[in-house]
Amino acid sequence: MPGTAELVAIFREIADLLDLQGVRFKPEAYRRAARSLEAVTEDLGQISARGELRSIPGVGDAIAEKIAEYLRTGTVPYLDRVRGEVPPGLLEIMRLPGFGPKTARRLWVELGVEGPRELETALAAHRLDGLAGFGPKKIALLAAALARAGGTPMRRPLAAAWEIAESLLAALRAGAPVDRVEVAGSLRRRRETVGDLDILATSTAPERVFEVFSALPQIRTVRMRGPTKETVELADGLQVDLRVVEPAAFGAALQYFTGSKDHNVHLRSLARERGLKVNEYGVFRGEERVAGATEAEVYAALGLTEIPPEIREDRGEIEAAAAGRLPPLIDGPDIRGLLHVHLDRLGGAAGLADAARAARRLGWDYLGIVVAEESGGASVPSLPTGGPKVFVGVETTRVPSGRPPGGDYWVLRPAEGIVAPTATGAAGATGPLLIAHLPASVDAGFEPGQLRPWLALATDRPIAFEVTAGAGEDGLDSTVARQAVQAGAALAVGPGDVAATEWERFRLAVGLARRAGAGPSNVLNARPVTDLARSWAGRRRTG
Repeated sequence: MPGTAELVAIFREIADLLDLQGVRFKPEAYRRAARSLEAVTEDLGQISARGELRSIPGVGDAIAEKIAEYLRTGTVPYLDRVRGEVPPGLLEIMRLPGFGPKTARRLWVELGVEGPRELETALAAHRLDGLAGFGPKKIALLAAALARAGGTPMRRPLAAAWEIAESLLAALRAGAPVDRVEVAGSLRRRRETVGDLDILATSTAPERVFEVFSALPQIRTVRMRGPTKETVELADGLQVDLRVVEPAAFGAALQYFTGSKDHNVHLRSLARERGLKVNEYGVFRGEERVAGATEAEVYAALGLTEIPPEIREDRGEIEAAAAGRLPPLIDGPDIRGLLHVHLDRLGGAAGLADAARAARRLGWDYLGIVVAEESGGASVPSLPTGGPKVFVGVETTRVPSGRPPGGDYWVLRPAEGIVAPTATGAAGATGPLLIAHLPASVDAGFEPGQLRPWLALATDRPIAFEVTAGAGEDGLDSTVARQAVQAGAALAVGPGDVAATEWERFRLAVGLARRAGAGPSNVLNARPVTDLARSWAGRRRTG
């Protein structure tokens, strides 16, 4: 039977959530009931069976009904309802030393702060300075409390976060009683860096799911466990939130916790215009849930076609979905091969044969094998008939001129300081060109305008810009890639400098291309081999 201690915690959380909403009187009623329940020594089920719940001090009709519901089902649906009306991060703020519901509510209402990250940003920007009731001493105390709680965690590169998430998902699918389990958050949106992980699951035994999860070797600390959520810290400090939700709300929760925040705020506004409410538990008309099992039905209830996770950033995608004008985006099955596979990484003819078999398993028709300029294409072994076609890329660190010696196309790996060609250098570059390894990250200070000389060149030359799983460090990030797509330039996606056994990472690059708004027509290696041989390769190689 559900325990009294858990019910006490539920009533206290309800009180906190109501306080954050600015509701008067009700919060104290729930706190008083919680205090009374703590003092009860008799089994609540027996008290309920006698019809005497209202004899407990502070328990009126409404709260007695919730106690009885909890005793029957182990849940209080009202808690889920009020949770959906408050940003989850506000509870984290409220529980920091020196904070309370009134302070957290003011930060939310007056400054739009919805969690520790926004608070850290507001403090850094001195937005609390001059706010009534926030003198220098209080601001310093708040900053210190936030710092002691860890502040904003270090953001990890997309590929590193993806590997961690894949291992956790695999462990849950193998060892926990889950029906569905998916990753959400910025990782699902394929942001270049990830601050923490959000995992959602459905299960009829959430307690067992949490037991399995917290026992995984990657877990260092269990920070919090409740009826539907567990927060853990991994050995490297990464925070992971695992939520177990009911199947009827899985789509709504996946949409909500995928974000982005700006996208979700826009959706809530659209819902209000239609007389609806949307949150992590579903789409509601009054008390009736009208959608929530799948993301598609959540969007459909709001009059929208389903929006791909990678473009949920409130950059016009909601308006496009309302008008039925969402652009087709590149997807993993669209990829027909890779154009940047280093021969020396493969280890010679045997490695190339293994890579060819791996390419076939992925359904690819061609491989672009890259060699150093001084070695030339003659060093590339032939493949047996029936294998993927081999194109040869010749890598250089200088702005190339003329045709690639012994190869089909140039691969430019800009040397330090070369971020775009000079007008003279651009004029001298001939032959197809793949611009690779360009560390073009806006977050790292790369100005999108630095791409313009290459974009100008690409208007009348076959040039493609590489996007890899190492976004921003080993290829364009999605912001710079979007500029290339909008200018009509081609992208080439790939896993980065990895072995053939790790080629599945190319899907991360596909996600980044999707964030950039790229469709199949925008991606060079989504083209059939015959098109590539005609428009890209400088000569033909059989294989």
